[in-house]
Amino acid sequence: MRPPPADWILRGDPFQSNGNGRGHPFPAILEHLIRQRGLPTGEHLEGFLRPRLRDLSDPFEIPEMREAVLRIFRAIDRGEKVCIYGDYDVDGVTSIAVMRRVLHAYGLEPRHFIPHRSSEGYGLSCAALARCMLEGPKPDLLIAVDCGTVSIDEIAGLRADGVDVVVVDHHEPSPRGRPNVTALVNPKCGGGPTYLCAAGVCFKLAHAMVKERPLESFDLKELLELVAVATIADIVPMIGENRIMVRHGLKRLPQTLNPGLQALQEVSGMNGKPTSMDVGFRIGPRLNAAGRMDVPEDALATLLTDCKRLARRLAEKLDDYNKRRQGHETQIRREAMEMLGRTFDPMRDPVIVLGSRSWHPGVVGIVASRLMRQFHKPTFVVAIDDGGVGKGSGRSIEGVSLVQAINACRSHLIAGGGHDMAAGLSIEEDRMDAFRTDFAAYVLKNTVAEQRQPKLRVDAEISFDQLSLEFLSDYELLQPFGNGNPQPIFMARGVHLSRPPLHMKNQHLRLNLRQGYHEQDAVFFGGGELALPDPPWDIAFTIDRNTFRGRTSLQIILQDVRASR
Repeated sequence: MRPPPADWILRGDPFQSNGNGRGHPFPAILEHLIRQRGLPTGEHLEGFLRPRLRDLSDPFEIPEMREAVLRIFRAIDRGEKVCIYGDYDVDGVTSIAVMRRVLHAYGLEPRHFIPHRSSEGYGLSCAALARCMLEGPKPDLLIAVDCGTVSIDEIAGLRADGVDVVVVDHHEPSPRGRPNVTALVNPKCGGGPTYLCAAGVCFKLAHAMVKERPLESFDLKELLELVAVATIADIVPMIGENRIMVRHGLKRLPQTLNPGLQALQEVSGMNGKPTSMDVGFRIGPRLNAAGRMDVPEDALATLLTDCKRLARRLAEKLDDYNKRRQGHETQIRREAMEMLGRTFDPMRDPVIVLGSRSWHPGVVGIVASRLMRQFHKPTFVVAIDDGGVGKGSGRSIEGVSLVQAINACRSHLIAGGGHDMAAGLSIEEDRMDAFRTDFAAYVLKNTVAEQRQPKLRVDAEISFDQLSLEFLSDYELLQPFGNGNPQPIFMARGVHLSRPPLHMKNQHLRLNLRQGYHEQDAVFFGGGELALPDPPWDIAFTIDRNTFRGRTSLQIILQDVRASR
């Protein structure tokens, strides 16, 4: 069963590498990529390429920020009992860490609470809140981070019980309206940078507090590494203030004062100049693995400890959780491919919906993401419990909103919601087939065939003789890459293998490629699972800086391979 081949589409005009000459402030490849992406000109371009912290906006532009600051300072001044309630993913635990650090700087010792993913679910659920209150002490003020915007009924119950609530969130508001909170600090509910992750909103709250009541012993910039990790892991748009905070957070990461982040870099093998790819594929998965294995407290403890020895032990635990997560993922993906092999036709079926009672609910989102990318289909993968209730995660393709699809199919669901490109749902096992049918009908009705065809957009065709560390340094001015600022994809034609590919673990390939007299090292993640054509090839690839034993080189990361044309 082969996924449909992607159409390679070269963006805009071909890249001309004929030198810059006078009047060209940037190298030729950078000017080409700037034009391709429609980036601003003049001082705005300078702000994009070299973002400055002083360009961050006034945090009080976010509605209800002042009310939140005043209520938190009242809790600090009165020594009230405060609980920070957050989610179990990277954005959630880093948001708790940001808030704990700033409150601690003001002399407050809040407790924190994270729900169990498998038994209590996301956000301010009734089950999680009951445990939170039972573990006590009952707070005077509950600060909900990365959740709470839509928890109207749950927050009403807290208020009835005498608990004030401040919500610091980035999720879409409920059509039912605003929860009855002291302050709802969420740019999506009225103003400010709507693209921030929750940790970014928490940073804005910390900034507002420091502006209102300055602290000599607290450096706000020390929070930037945490915000960068959350912003990258939560895949929010890498634009505007996100770009500023991530660029500066990544710059600080190798010398971070946070022992947990130091240890995570060591355990995951990071070295050299960190990139968003390093965070997204090394630090993020290890922090997320704790939540997926239902021990999110270990991820938070890693970020909060001031002890280097404990940080190392905790980081090694997270690494072990990540290996266990990878084992579950391998099992689920193998069984999912077997299911697809029996009934699925990639040329006919517009969606993938799969479920099983043997799948771990904390890992289905990763498998959904992999299947979506492999087959270019909106995908839901569902873990079903012994009672026949499934919890699923979905990932989508461009042009298909999972939020709208869930609303269109809500009659088959217990619950569902999230973002356009990533969402979750709960469903009875016996409704799976009906949901799959209506989900497919929704996609067919709201897309055209061309939208459903996978496409690989190539930024520039280049040759191996143009690839150098100088070339890489020029192109790295576009960093950090991510959602809204994707890593440039290049293509090269007539590429040969200098020697047979070396198979690594997890079906990855290491290759030595040759074009004319020029050779380049390359890796192809997941390439061992594919039936590659005979060389010569056309290759689509990204480039990255590879540092090994003190030596830095340019490395190719293959995205696709086809027979040379």
